[in-house]
Amino acid sequence: SIVTLHVKMVLREIINKGAITMDHNHSNIIEDVRTPGRHLSLEERGMIQALHRQGLSLRAIAAEVGCAHTTVLYELRRGTPERKGNRGRAPQYTAKRGQKAYTEHRKNSRKPCKIDHDDCELFIQWMVEQVRQKRWSLDACVGYAKRNQLFAPEQIPCTKTLYNMLWANKLPLTLFEVPRALRHKRHRKWVRQNKRIKGRCIDERPAIVNDGTEIGHWEVDTVVGQRAGREAVIFTAVEKVTRNYIAIRIPGRTSSGVEAALAQLQDFYGIERFSQIFKTMTADNGPEFETLSKFESLGTKIYFTHPYSSWERPQNERHNGLLRDFIPKGMSMERFSEADILHIADVLNQRPRRVLGYHTPAELFDAFLDEVYAIDSVS
Repeated sequence: SIVTLHVKMVLREIINKGAITMDHNHSNIIEDVRTPGRHLSLEERGMIQALHRQGLSLRAIAAEVGCAHTTVLYELRRGTPERKGNRGRAPQYTAKRGQKAYTEHRKNSRKPCKIDHDDCELFIQWMVEQVRQKRWSLDACVGYAKRNQLFAPEQIPCTKTLYNMLWANKLPLTLFEVPRALRHKRHRKWVRQNKRIKGRCIDERPAIVNDGTEIGHWEVDTVVGQRAGREAVIFTAVEKVTRNYIAIRIPGRTSSGVEAALAQLQDFYGIERFSQIFKTMTADNGPEFETLSKFESLGTKIYFTHPYSSWERPQNERHNGLLRDFIPKGMSMERFSEADILHIADVLNQRPRRVLGYHTPAELFDAFLDEVYAIDSVS
């Protein structure tokens, strides 16, 4: 081996410090395998010092340490002081000096934050306006600005940077103005079987509904305000591909209220094309959906989730959470008119979504409706 006596003494010191362990069962030295890309340790710098003073080449040193020869070159440069004159011995590399230089460099190794630069000021002002007026998420602002080229690429920080700055109070926004940043729930996925399913089970639903390749499959639910007493609630429906959101104020959480909401949809979209726009509907087993299955006479297939399994309607649950940004839990629905509820749904449908390539649900759903009603004009 090219390791000299001096290097063996360095290794002995490393063993004493615990970097290398002894296998007492077999009396062998077991060296830790060096992970590629890991920074040099003080012990490894000691090996470089010892081997370099023996006159070994960069590649020979690198082979012993277990790193690239360029790593040894840069380390020798960092740990060798500059020569101030022509007299005396040339300065030599020391592991202590190399470790000190490494520690100092690590203090300044963080990537500078884009928001600290004046270049991003215009984007920040625009983003704050969208968040406060349209209730967009930070990611929606970033994606929409990039897709529509509203700013130069270097003026738009990434979403992670913006959220880091939000949590560090370095944005002119508060966490309460970006409520989605505070909501991170994990839902348990379990099925409770001791409740009757009101119709066709979700297990019978075609696989194409979850494939995301066909538009026209909806998840429906109701959103309540104050639970005490009988007051208005909101019937909601989400199209699974375009994320188009429908919200209709109904008199109460009853089957007659849901029937009234569906009657409005029939009048708005037309009975002839209703089954093409609403191919399937998936609801929970709430009492308000007791008579929902009778709308299969229009050509729409109705499915019900397993009892107590709201996670089987993920898109609807998420959008109801977005609705809560406008109508918090416990707030009476009587404070909102039918026009107010429709306006809230319009606001959500005009919000860019990452999952849609930062298009809006309204754009995609309107394009779908154009295709559906184009059939009538052709025929």
